[in-house]
Amino acid sequence: MNADEVRRRLEFYRDLGVKQIYRRAPRPAPAAEADPAAPASGDSLAAIRLDIGDCRRCRLHEGRSKIVFGSGNEQARLVFVGEGPGADEDAQGVPFVGRAGQLLTQMIEGTARKEGIPLTRADVYICNVVKCRPPGNRTPEPDEAEICGQFLSRQLEVIRPAAICALGSTAAKYLLNTREGVTRLRGGWHQWRGIPVMVTYHPSYLLRPYNQNAKREAWEDLKKVLHFVFD
Repeated sequence: MNADEVRRRLEFYRDLGVKQIYRRAPRPAPAAEADPAAPASGDSLAAIRLDIGDCRRCRLHEGRSKIVFGSGNEQARLVFVGEGPGADEDAQGVPFVGRAGQLLTQMIEGTARKEGIPLTRADVYICNVVKCRPPGNRTPEPDEAEICGQFLSRQLEVIRPAAICALGSTAAKYLLNTREGVTRLRGGWHQWRGIPVMVTYHPSYLLRPYNQNAKREAWEDLKKVLHFVFD
C-alpha cells in the first residue's frame, strides 16, 4: 500500500468517527522442539537435573538404583569429573562417597591444608561423565558416555569453573576428545571449551597397593591444580 492509499484509508476511518487505530502485534513464530540435552541460554543445574528426569536414554538405566547427578558448590572454581557411579554412589545418589570418594576427599582437603589453601570438599563441585552405575562397575561404552556426557557438558558450561580436574581415562577421553591414556595426559594442562583441564589418576586406581608412584604423581597434579585456581 502506497502513501496516497494510506492517507485515503485514514481519511475514510476519520469520516466514520474512528479516532484511534491499533496495529495488531505479529504472532510469534512457533518455538522449535527443545533438545533436553542441549545447552540453553539461562541454563541452570536445576534445569539440567529436571531435563534428565527418570532418564532411560541408554541401557545404563536398567540396573541403576539412583541417578547420581553431582554435588558440591554450584559456583565452584574447581570441578572434579570422574567416570561413573559405583555401588555406594548408586545407593546414595551422591558421587564419590565410597572408598575412592573418601580418598578423593582426603586428597583435596589434605593437599589444601598442606599448601595453606582454605578449601574443603564442599567448596568444589564433583560429578561424573555418566550418571548411572555401569553393571559391575565396567567402563562406560562410547555411546553411553556420549549420551550422558551431553548433560555433563551442560553442567560445566553452567558452572564455568577456573579449572577442571579429570579423574581417570574415561573423563579425560570424553573432555579432551582423545584416545590418549592418563599416563600420557597427566601433569600438563589441556583445555575444554576454553577452561583449563588437568588430568590425573582416578582415586580407585590409587587404592591398589602397587600404585605407589601413581599416588605421588596424583598428589603433585592436585597441588598444581589448587595453586593454579586459588593462588
